Amino acid sequence: MPDYFVHESSYVDEGCEIGEGTKIWHFCHIMSGARIGPRCNIGQNVVISPDVVIGENVKIQNNVSVYTGVVLEDDVFCGPSMVFTNVVNPRSHIIRRTQYRQTLVRKGATLGANSTVVCGHTIGRYALVAAGTVITKDVPDHALVLGNPGRVGGWVCECGVTISKGQTPPQQATCERCGLTYTTSMLGLVGRANAP
Repeated sequence: MPDYFVHESSYVDEGCEIGEGTKIWHFCHIMSGARIGPRCNIGQNVVISPDVVIGENVKIQNNVSVYTGVVLEDDVFCGPSMVFTNVVNPRSHIIRRTQYRQTLVRKGATLGANSTVVCGHTIGRYALVAAGTVITKDVPDHALVLGNPGRVGGWVCECGVTISKGQTPPQQATCERCGLTYTTSMLGLVGRANAP
């Protein structure tokens, strides 16, 4: 007996890896070669395409398709009906499976409801992509991104609280909720240590 849960209305193809404690809810399809880590929650009507890699404790809400080429690191949150792509210039009459571009969503990032991630980009650690945002370029660590096309509007803590507003990361900031302090890095912000 598997050590994960799959609702009876869902299909899991042979050749998948699914981690302990993961839950796959109604009307999902997990395709051959997909790797899903432990303690994930896969909501209703989700498709996980071949060779997708999903880390630990990932939450994928209802109506999300995770296409080949997407990698979700640990603790990623995909909001309801958000969209991934894997080809830049799709055409129905042209097969472009050899042109799939990788999309990497780094640890702890949140992709809000109805956001769209155009393939070939990296979403940084603990970034927060607001609902309805369209991602057309890489997102720095801890950036709050919003709009169409997505633009940096602030900076967020690991706990999700906004710690600074504006496009430029602060030289130093401390989260008022959890006390974690941050400094600017080449990739956006980096946490230093808990404030005393």
